[in-house]
Amino acid sequence: VGKRDFFVDLLFFNRALNCLVAFELKVEEFQPEHIGKLQFYLEALDRDVRKPHEGPSIGVLLCATKDSEVVEYALSRTVSPALVAEYEPHLPDKGLLRAKLHEYYELAQARREAPAIEGPKRPAAKPKRKKRDK
Repeated sequence: VGKRDFFVDLLFFNRALNCLVAFELKVEEFQPEHIGKLQFYLEALDRDVRKPHEGPSIGVLLCATKDSEVVEYALSRTVSPALVAEYEPHLPDKGLLRAKLHEYYELAQARREAPAIEGPKRPAAKPKRKKRDK
């Protein structure tokens, strides 16, 4: 951009969404300026790298920690949908993970077995009156 070089931490292409996905990694607590930097990268990717047939670039900001209130304030006026995640250095407890997977499986199974929801029924058409012979 301009006469300077800028580097996003990780750049992927999502085939399903047909767009670039930029990851900005922070080993510190979330700071509001991180959003501005990520938005800058996304704008540069969309203007200079994205092909005409591709969708708008997506940005992922991954921080070591976050203060939810600071994140809320930082994102309150952004136009693009955004989410800030906190990095978890370990997997959840096996029992909790197993319970959540089982819960998800049961919900998915219930959806498959549920009857299709029909739309509102239309009132029956009025029978047509026969013309009388004179």
